[in-house]
Amino acid sequence: MLTYAEGKELSHAQMDALRRELDPGAARDELFPEIAGALEEGASRVRAFDASQLEESRAVGKKRLPTTVGGLLVHIAEHAQRHVGQAITTAKVVVASRK
Repeated sequence: MLTYAEGKELSHAQMDALRRELDPGAARDELFPEIAGALEEGASRVRAFDASQLEESRAVGKKRLPTTVGGLLVHIAEHAQRHVGQAITTAKVVVASRK
């Protein structure tokens, strides 16, 4: 979503990464640094936007769905919050299952 907010299209590397997200077998020691790095990079990219850009038009995905920079940033915030919540819930389930 950040790539679309920046007015760009997804690269081949990004598309490959999206496909690999579904691959099983990732270890905790791999996932948490990846999540932390993604959140840090995302926060840096979000901070680079200027408030004057919020109403600029953007298109998302192959269908080129219309939105704005502001709409994408709100969606990104909601999406990030959901993933953080999933990570916390998963960690609690794993810890509880070990007792």
